[in-house]
Amino acid sequence: MSMVITGASGHLGRLIVDQLLAAGTPPEQIVATGRDTGKLADLAQNGVNVRRADFADPGTLDEAFAGGDTMLLVSTTTVGERFDNARNAIDAARRAGVSRIVYTSTLNASTAQMMLADAHRRTEEYLRESGSPFVILRNGWYLENYTDQLPMITQYHALLGSAQDGRVSAAGRRDLAAAAAAVLTQDGHLGATYELGGTPFTLTELAATFSDVLGIPIDYRDMPVADYTATLTGAGLPAEMATAVADADAGLARGELFTDSDDLVKLIGRPAITAYEAVRNAADVEDAQ
Repeated sequence: MSMVITGASGHLGRLIVDQLLAAGTPPEQIVATGRDTGKLADLAQNGVNVRRADFADPGTLDEAFAGGDTMLLVSTTTVGERFDNARNAIDAARRAGVSRIVYTSTLNASTAQMMLADAHRRTEEYLRESGSPFVILRNGWYLENYTDQLPMITQYHALLGSAQDGRVSAAGRRDLAAAAAAVLTQDGHLGATYELGGTPFTLTELAATFSDVLGIPIDYRDMPVADYTATLTGAGLPAEMATAVADADAGLARGELFTDSDDLVKLIGRPAITAYEAVRNAADVEDAQ
């Protein structure tokens, strides 16, 4: 069985390849694809099949997906191009005879109003209508979205956002990758849609976690969405991404990034990493640098 992993040069895709290898999947059964195959050179050296795939260039996809039995479709990061890219990949997978497509979506994709959910909802609908056997992994907000802010949070003694008192069921990328690897290597998942989230928390609670771990006072400062967008843009985030991130916080406030599902724990067979553990790990890495 050959498994095609898209976006293998990105954070999540690479972790999924690593999880598959760690679980004993023979490297020759893995096809790792990405736009920049240079970032996958070490995988090629270890026997993984490495192929170039650019969703915006459909001509690269037929060769990239050839011979694949299963494809893991990791959504791309360019907000305005996500649906078109996913549609190109799904069409190419069908032409290549791929027998199962596993798609990484977002929590509550069928009902969420935040702009990031729109492309995921459309992709889910397209995948279902395509006739291809599928599994949908609705991944929660990454804990890394917060822990990657550690230097700024430490400097300003503040966590910023527009989430009000909404709860977010954030999860670690490694746990989400483990869930994907489980679905790829196990039977019995066809047609399933999994809501994958960790233990929920408010951003006020997360700020308290940062305070506890760092030993300094950290406050959560809630801002109007427009002000938060301007702050993110001022910090150097591209305007389109800043708008999407602030809009996601508005969705968080509405409950769109919350789930009480235990699908993640069931798939990985162990407790998921908590916010405290994630912050502690990030602080340890920061201290070691």
